[in-house]
Amino acid sequence: MTDTKGEDENPRPFFFCGIGGSGMLPLAQLAHGFGHEVGGSDRSFDQGRTPEKFAWLERNGFALFPQDGSGLTSAGQTLIASAAVEDTVPEVARAKELDCERLTRAELLSELFNEAGYSVAIGGTSGKSTVTGMIAWILADIGHDPTVMNGAVMKNFVDEANPFASARVGSPRVFVSEVDESDGSIALFKPTVGVLLNVSLDHKSIEELRKLFGDYIATSGCAVINLDDEETRFLAERARQTVTFGIEHQDADFTVEPGSIEQLPLSIRAILIDNRSKEVFPLELPMPGLHNLSNALAAIAALSATGVETSRSVYALTRFQGLARRFDVVGTSPSGISVIDDFGHNPEKCAATLRTLKATEGRVIAFFQPHGYGPLRQMGDELAETFARELGEDDITIMCDPVYFGGTVDRTEGTERIISLIESHGGSAEHIAAREDCGDRIVEIARAGDRVVIMGARDDTLSAFAKDVLDRLQ
Repeated sequence: MTDTKGEDENPRPFFFCGIGGSGMLPLAQLAHGFGHEVGGSDRSFDQGRTPEKFAWLERNGFALFPQDGSGLTSAGQTLIASAAVEDTVPEVARAKELDCERLTRAELLSELFNEAGYSVAIGGTSGKSTVTGMIAWILADIGHDPTVMNGAVMKNFVDEANPFASARVGSPRVFVSEVDESDGSIALFKPTVGVLLNVSLDHKSIEELRKLFGDYIATSGCAVINLDDEETRFLAERARQTVTFGIEHQDADFTVEPGSIEQLPLSIRAILIDNRSKEVFPLELPMPGLHNLSNALAAIAALSATGVETSRSVYALTRFQGLARRFDVVGTSPSGISVIDDFGHNPEKCAATLRTLKATEGRVIAFFQPHGYGPLRQMGDELAETFARELGEDDITIMCDPVYFGGTVDRTEGTERIISLIESHGGSAEHIAAREDCGDRIVEIARAGDRVVIMGARDDTLSAFAKDVLDRLQ
């Protein structure tokens, strides 16, 4: 990424610990695009994982170092590291020795975001990345040149110069970003327009989430509220100004005509009602699922708050290509077995994906890789209930052990408990510890017409795993 139209007048040297991560990489792209010197290290780089990503970073001016502290050489550097990174990590220890400033990812992002003249934040337990991508694409399509921070690759912005387009460097005056509640950092953001999609159990308790999202709504200049979600309706009382959306709530500012929804395997159609202008529009999304219809309403509602005409948003969304790993159809075998790569990792995200699959005919083989031992303890019961409830008698869930890249996390409670819970709820599930062996099992049992969905987060190699499964099914 060589675009420096948003260059900072006072560039700073940043060093990113874990620069290849889905959260760090786009932020590093933005910092680099704004004219800052950017270097970094990553455990995956040392281990030879996803080498094409790190080769691209080096070709584009990002200095990479082993994760041994050698990249930090001056007190003038600022270390960007997750709050969860332990003090024993060499970069953290070296930064302390040099007395380097240390910022979390969210602290740097919020600095850039809050400096923008017009900012749109997207919050909620699920759907953030998709809605961020939709808003970014609409704004770019109509010529507003937004700067964008996303947690997923936005296909509309992928090209040879930037294959990892989870960020876009545009005008520093227009900033669109998803904001994260899992670490509490959502409290750092002061958006002109704040979107709240939903509130459900993920990394924190419902009580903690209500406080975080309520404060976020109160801080936003205009809050965009999902009336279909009970929790967001309750929190709307704290907003200074609102624009609402909802599929079920016909009194929302943006809704759909009852009975107009048509669900297809790879798309969804409906008649959009703009209750503010009293106009209707045919809305067609080139992606399936009621959740994506709701996401589109959220994007349209948010942009209406910025003055964008509904007709322009609707037209742009017909050409929205979606995000990598969000119901991403990898391909279909000659016998008609489809493989889908998906980011689903909490109960609500998994439920949305599984409901989309079950809206059309065909057996589902759902592979799930838990994204950590801690999250599995936090939401394991709800995950088990989700898989048992959403899948039918012929469907099957296959789970491997949680992803683990090191550290001192408690690993005493793993996937076995979740499998037992799914079975106790009446579902069909298998625990196979190693992911490679799960792939063998999927290939063994898949039959013509099946849909195989690969689900999980925080592991870039899941996409390669999905492609390998498809290759073997060919």
